[in-house]
Amino acid sequence: MIHNLTDLKLIFAACLVSLASCTVNKATNDESLKKYFDENKVDGCFTMLNNADGEITVYNMKYDTMRFSPASTFKIVNSLIGLQTGRILDENMVIKWDGVTRSREEWNKDMNMTEAFKVSCVPYYQEVARRIGADTMKQWIDSLGYGNKNISGPIDSFWLNNKLKISPDEQLGLLKRLYFGQLPFRKSVQEQVKDVMLQESNTAYKLSYKTGWGYAEDGNSIGWLVGWIEENNHVYFFVTFVKAPAHDIDMRTVRMNITRGILKQYGFFEGKK
Repeated sequence: MIHNLTDLKLIFAACLVSLASCTVNKATNDESLKKYFDENKVDGCFTMLNNADGEITVYNMKYDTMRFSPASTFKIVNSLIGLQTGRILDENMVIKWDGVTRSREEWNKDMNMTEAFKVSCVPYYQEVARRIGADTMKQWIDSLGYGNKNISGPIDSFWLNNKLKISPDEQLGLLKRLYFGQLPFRKSVQEQVKDVMLQESNTAYKLSYKTGWGYAEDGNSIGWLVGWIEENNHVYFFVTFVKAPAHDIDMRTVRMNITRGILKQYGFFEGKK
């Protein structure tokens, strides 16, 4: 349900600012990145956009435009919609722990949005989705043109059960629009989400990202690490996508190793870009 005229105007504005993907037909293919996936014994792809010149670099183009479950990278959009609609009052809003003990020990407590985002707390964001409701969620997903726009099934799990899907290329488009405040949400809302995405900040660089981990219909693990890195007032957007057999994989370590290895190869982390 749309609660005010501002929200209605912003949804119509989305027709002018759609969640377009980046143009991969102009991308440079970099096969040298294959080694990072091989040494971690996984499949996947990497894509990067240099905002300064619009250059797009891709490894493994076949995955770049294929859609997969966003898993916990959807917390970016869930946060935006929650804040925009007032279902999340601000980044400090606490949701009480439901008392269910889960394997992720850090989830078993009351926490606010900033904490929930950092530790990727699924129960927190499931409750946010329930408070948003299916109708309002669908309006915003449609207005964004987010992936296949399918939120069928339970409102608290469509981004986890392979109903909603998005491609690495579309993720890249979302990140760029978020960074520049071009999504159909209030500027303050977009800034709040950008702030919670910041993971590392020092004199050399700032690294912002969100991770995701789930399972495809074929039973394989899928992992995401999506975000941007800033050096010397230049921003580069990137998406790492990983696919591997579900057994015996430490996805948290693998996706980070691949991402940091690639960024280091490209000369990041030294403040010289």
